[in-house]
Amino acid sequence: MSKARIGILIDTSRCIACRACQVACKQWNKLPAEPKGTWKNRGSYENPASLSPQTWTRVRFTEVDTAEGSTEWLFRKTQCMQCGDATCLMVCPEKKALYRNEDGIVVLNSDHCTGCGYCTQNCPFEIPQFNAQDKRTFKCSMCYDRVGNGLIPACAKACPTQAIKFGGRDEIIEEAHQRVDYLRLKGYKEASLYGESECGGLGVMYVLKHDRGKYEGLPANPQVPLSVRLWRDWLKPVGFLSVLAGIGFVVFHYVLHGPKITEKGGD
Repeated sequence: MSKARIGILIDTSRCIACRACQVACKQWNKLPAEPKGTWKNRGSYENPASLSPQTWTRVRFTEVDTAEGSTEWLFRKTQCMQCGDATCLMVCPEKKALYRNEDGIVVLNSDHCTGCGYCTQNCPFEIPQFNAQDKRTFKCSMCYDRVGNGLIPACAKACPTQAIKFGGRDEIIEEAHQRVDYLRLKGYKEASLYGESECGGLGVMYVLKHDRGKYEGLPANPQVPLSVRLWRDWLKPVGFLSVLAGIGFVVFHYVLHGPKITEKGGD
């Protein structure tokens, strides 16, 4: 990266679950509605039920009981977390499909996706979504096309409560810690910042009012799968060296013995 890394801060204490971010994401990326067969009442205000090839961001509703005996809704916007140590980048065989640009954004260009499914199988946040119809994968790419032209992501632009902040990652972390300190003074003793160090430092971070374990679908300790680390750090380099060794042997044999000559004198 030639530039300082950028990021998004989602302050869950300010989210009102209006889902303007969902609508803005749909509009900017020209995403279609979910198929009609998925429109079902599941006893939840969440809509749609999950991320999909047609939905790259959504607001999750988690219902928790308070110490006073009442119920509280915890709202959390979900999208690609823009991991610093991105599993999807490690496993993708097509570098034109998944890459990190100069702003630090992990971009998925679905036009180059081979449909292998490695990213969907290994993402600790279960973000990339595979489309079985056209055999391609889709995810949020933090509106890299907008950012590249000096605009902020569509979701941050649409948020009416400033729950979504966009900017330099270092500045966002500093603001997040100030917000956490404020919430603790207000009585939220479990308030914390999620994403500062997880998975190599996330590009999308949360200010949480409560313990992270109370937010449904949010891994308490997200990590790159061990199998992926072994592949990246050990097997892949060894495999590459084996290929080089094979090429070196062929070259050495050619230099030492020359080309193979048939009995008829041909090459």
